[in-house]
Amino acid sequence: MTLFPSLPTSAAALVFALALTAPVQAAMPTQPTLQVSTLDGKTFDLAAQRGKWVIVNYWATWCVPCIKEMPDISHFVATHKNVAAIGLAYEDSEPADIKAFLAKHPVVYPIAQVTLDKPLKDFDEPRGLPTTYLISPDGKVAKRVVGPVTEASLAALIGQP
Repeated sequence: MTLFPSLPTSAAALVFALALTAPVQAAMPTQPTLQVSTLDGKTFDLAAQRGKWVIVNYWATWCVPCIKEMPDISHFVATHKNVAAIGLAYEDSEPADIKAFLAKHPVVYPIAQVTLDKPLKDFDEPRGLPTTYLISPDGKVAKRVVGPVTEASLAALIGQP
């Protein structure tokens, strides 16, 4: 029996070999876990946030749209008691450099660093920055947004004024 009857044997072997070497990325779980050490030395645990909406925001210090959305996310979290956030600095910079950046661009939510060589287990690697996941109060992924969010878009997605 031939797996690819319309292809010559050598081409079929190549297709099969490439299929075996392609990286397999498991589907992101519906209810992801996230436990990270924040830059201020605390631990952020997504499971501890049950009952709240959680904004999980991948960003980088060099990403202009990321910098532009940070005040919106910060203000949204500060004005909505049932919303929490975690910022994930997705870069290989020194933590001190990220802290210096945050001194100039402060936010009210914790920030953790995710390095490119140690991606998070339950979250897909971002295909672009910023990437934001909205986690519903039951801990499930409600929405993934690639590109910047605003207070208005967050309110529309979460369903709050």
